[in-house]
Amino acid sequence: MVVDDEVTMVQMVTESLRADGHEVMPFTNGTTAYEAIDSFAPELVVTDMNMDSSKHQGLDILQKARSLKSPALVVVITAFGSIETAVEAMKRGAYDYLEKPFKMDELKMTVQRALSYTEAVSENLYLKKQLKEKYQLTQLVGASSKMQEVFKLIERVANTDCTVLLLGESGTGKELVARAVHFNSSRQFAPFIPVNCAAVPENLLESEMFGHRKGAFTGAINDKKGLFEEAANGTILLDEIGTMPASLQSRLLRVLQEKEVRRVGDNTPTYVNVRVIAATNAPLEKRIKEGTFREDLYYRLNVIPIQLPALRERRDDIPLLVGHFLRNKVDAKNGGGFQVTRAAMDAITAYDWPGNVRELENIIERACVLCEGNKIRTRDLPPPIQALANPADTVFVSRETAAAPVEDHIFPLNYPVNIPGIAQVAPGAPAKIVALKDFIRDKEAEYLNSVLVQTAGDKEKAAELLGISMATLYRKLAGEH
Repeated sequence: MVVDDEVTMVQMVTESLRADGHEVMPFTNGTTAYEAIDSFAPELVVTDMNMDSSKHQGLDILQKARSLKSPALVVVITAFGSIETAVEAMKRGAYDYLEKPFKMDELKMTVQRALSYTEAVSENLYLKKQLKEKYQLTQLVGASSKMQEVFKLIERVANTDCTVLLLGESGTGKELVARAVHFNSSRQFAPFIPVNCAAVPENLLESEMFGHRKGAFTGAINDKKGLFEEAANGTILLDEIGTMPASLQSRLLRVLQEKEVRRVGDNTPTYVNVRVIAATNAPLEKRIKEGTFREDLYYRLNVIPIQLPALRERRDDIPLLVGHFLRNKVDAKNGGGFQVTRAAMDAITAYDWPGNVRELENIIERACVLCEGNKIRTRDLPPPIQALANPADTVFVSRETAAAPVEDHIFPLNYPVNIPGIAQVAPGAPAKIVALKDFIRDKEAEYLNSVLVQTAGDKEKAAELLGISMATLYRKLAGEH
């Protein structure tokens, strides 16, 4: 939007900007422009500050443009020498100002710079929104009681500044939980900085975490901010905290107590506003007894402990996780999503998963590559998991009906989980209306499958709980009624 009561200038600016590919709305009356801002909703307004024939002047237009739902940037044009007017406009939110007379190239450069700034801000907000959505609590997968307790605890502590200690075996998702805490807190738009204390060499860890001054040691050719300063107003995750050298533990303790860091080679401390989340797969109490971890630091870190269960302790969640990992995978050969047979899912659920969720994700990735078509069978799984498959699952259910082997029966990955809590998994609306008998058959299959998950694939126990014979269970699993 271009606004000025000098008709010739408006025409000249409009033609020049349109030649550069911009959509331009010209106005020669401030009041008309003021009234049109809401309907036009411009990205950028170029307006003169003083228009003799208009009720609404440049400052009015500036204020209206900045109050839009998506505020427009405003470049104001002032008369030569009226610097006070320009200063007032900048105080009220103008992006920039130009003094009359100005060169057209100067205006074009200012317009381009303003639009580039708008694009960068929009992209930044979009990326931050995507990150926040990715780490919403509803995106964490788990319907078991143990995981529901974890989710509830995350929800309660996320918006506080308490130090959190994440405990759990390798692969249980400690960094994912740390990100969920950060992106569900008031610090969500500030940095999240993960640090693997075991991956950084000991002689570099101090400099990496706390920074250094130029000349502090050989190779320190410039001042360098540490990761605590980089995480200002945000969150820092200290993963594998149990491996931190004793010499740095005292420095970390001071950061937690005094909220200040001191760069290597510097005598002046710097205040830092950072939330600390620590994670460990090693029992810190044992390290304290061994004398390798400070007891006072442990108590500073252990304000809010969150214990993440191993995957073998929440087997009910395994089908949900498999469905989660497969949800966005498309079989290039067949143009459809991947499926898992019941026999394969039984074996997957029975496995102990020493590498936890990370191992499960890798195995599913491997199976997608090795399987024929889009159906993951037991033969597509590693030998230790194949060994847990039930031999009966690879034979025909009954010779009379010549039913397909159970190995070919598809496990319904999207069955609903009706467990109250934060994380819910639902299949979504049906793609089409089906006959009632088909709907009932599908729902029955989903229920049977959920019972099998609860019995860890033990069909005999499932039949007993359901009050039906094994033959009836196999028939219903085969889709017969």
